[in-house]
Amino acid sequence: MRTAAALLAVMGFACFAGPATAQDDVDRLIRAYLDHLERRDGNDLVWKDGTRMRIDDGIKGKSADELLENPDVDDMFAYAYPSAFPAAPPQTDPGRIRNAAFFAKMYGDCAAGGVSKNLVQVDWLPRHKGGRVSINRINGVDRKLAAVSAELDALPEPLIRYLIPSAGTYNCRAIAGTRQPSAHGYGIAIDLNTAFSDYWRWSKVGWRNRIPAEVVAVFERHGFIWGGKWAHFDTMHFEYRPELFPDR
Repeated sequence: MRTAAALLAVMGFACFAGPATAQDDVDRLIRAYLDHLERRDGNDLVWKDGTRMRIDDGIKGKSADELLENPDVDDMFAYAYPSAFPAAPPQTDPGRIRNAAFFAKMYGDCAAGGVSKNLVQVDWLPRHKGGRVSINRINGVDRKLAAVSAELDALPEPLIRYLIPSAGTYNCRAIAGTRQPSAHGYGIAIDLNTAFSDYWRWSKVGWRNRIPAEVVAVFERHGFIWGGKWAHFDTMHFEYRPELFPDR
């Protein structure tokens, strides 16, 4: 799994993390979610309520499609999230791989009504009348997004057009073309203005991006990853994934 980081380095991408081990990844996961996770015990991730979740399912050599459709907890770290703004089309999908059992345990199963009860309203760029968006309060994601909004609201005026209107936050659905839940279904993601966004399913020319680096940097400072750093690019998309940043 760690060979992905080496590939990114060859292509000129800086990564937040250097060579990592499975233990490093799980330690980072626990640090990111200390309110919920207690420790690692062998191949089990132990939650504070006593729940045990298998870390590695033992299946080696998963393809990119298999990683997306049937990931274990360790597979979420298959690709290192790069710190640098893309200088070339990304070749992997860092952060797009999510273990559904892990996130449903953390944020709730939206299909069973487990997410909506934890949604709160956040003012989106209030200085610019961006309206309100629904976001999950668990792990303080609502507070993180409010801090993002405050910083973005203070950016130079030419950058505001990329941010308003928001294309949405909570949406109980699967990732298009898959059976896996979207991060929007956990209430931890936001999409920006579609007029300036690029999505791999829409594109006829391959990867491209129009979202400014200044915008991406604000989100990343608060633990949100960006879909513009994916091979299956989604440049309007940001989701709260602090475990992918080694300094958090």
